[in-house]
Amino acid sequence: MNKKGNEYRKRARRSEMTRKILIQYLLSLIGFAGFLPVAVIIAWELCSSVTWYSSDPMWHILNWVRDYIIFVVALVFIAGWVLITYHFISKPLRCLDQVVEASEQLAVLSETPILLPDTLHGVQDELNQVREQALRNAALAREAEQRKNDLIVYLAHDLKTPLTSVIGYLTLLVDEPQISDELREKYTGIALAKAERLEELINEFFEITRFNLTAMTLETETVNLSRMLEQIASEFQPILGEKELFLELSVPPQVEIVCDSDKLERVFDNLLRNAVNYSYPNTGITLSLIQKGSSVEVRVCNHGKTIPKEKLDRIFEQFFRLDSSRSSQTGGAGLGLAIAREIVELHKGSIAVQSADERIIFTVTLPVYPRLS
Repeated sequence: MNKKGNEYRKRARRSEMTRKILIQYLLSLIGFAGFLPVAVIIAWELCSSVTWYSSDPMWHILNWVRDYIIFVVALVFIAGWVLITYHFISKPLRCLDQVVEASEQLAVLSETPILLPDTLHGVQDELNQVREQALRNAALAREAEQRKNDLIVYLAHDLKTPLTSVIGYLTLLVDEPQISDELREKYTGIALAKAERLEELINEFFEITRFNLTAMTLETETVNLSRMLEQIASEFQPILGEKELFLELSVPPQVEIVCDSDKLERVFDNLLRNAVNYSYPNTGITLSLIQKGSSVEVRVCNHGKTIPKEKLDRIFEQFFRLDSSRSSQTGGAGLGLAIAREIVELHKGSIAVQSADERIIFTVTLPVYPRLS
């Protein structure tokens, strides 16, 4: 509705400018048509008050004008009409030239604002809005590209570390065939763990490619959301045990919504994984579900370091990571929350985050029956 209103206002401004030029043109014609007889009368009176002699060249000219007064007046009127028409036809063309020049300025993305005549004030405002939006988009694109480049550098560095370890321990196993079974098992276990970490990092590269090159679509069906959350919670029990965490589940039974179950599972998996990575040891993570009329609300709450406001505002951006140091334990592609937001918004829902007093709360609000048209 707002977009339609903006389009209507833009058309109204353009129509208003056209009306102004047309009214000015008609008033100029009427003014000229009214002024011409007055000018003829004044000129007639002035010429009559002067004594002219036949030897004077002007006497012949004035005689000729007197004899063909109607023709002369008509000729002057036509000449005036042509000049006025030319002026008002060339006026919008000059305006068009100025708009074209201003449009060329948009291609340069200069910080200098576009300036147009007062008659084009509305167009000037619109072009400056486009210029400012283009500058913002360019800055965001540069920032996103820089974050992605930094991410690739970090990932390349992280790939090298486990790969070096895998090669090192496998080389030891090959070079020392008489090694004890206990030490062989230890080296094999370390190499396997590093290889698994290597696989995770390679998957992150594929994740970046998929997110940037594919458009997400939904395949919806009626899903038991309560059962989905219970199943996801059970799958996290081994990870929670390793991290010395526990999960509190508050989910009423038989809550159903229409959604793409695979993609929505990914949202809650990302949120729980994020909570696990950024929770204090020996603390609890709460996963709750509340039904509110025609919508449902899923909350994931954990105890961890309070997120500063400047990071909260950017937490759903692509390639943004809370942990800028990129430790191997929490290092991710910085896409999980960005993908989660996209999936939730495709379901016509919303996702928000709050952080205060060493608590982090992610809230996902979804309509029970989303209008996906």
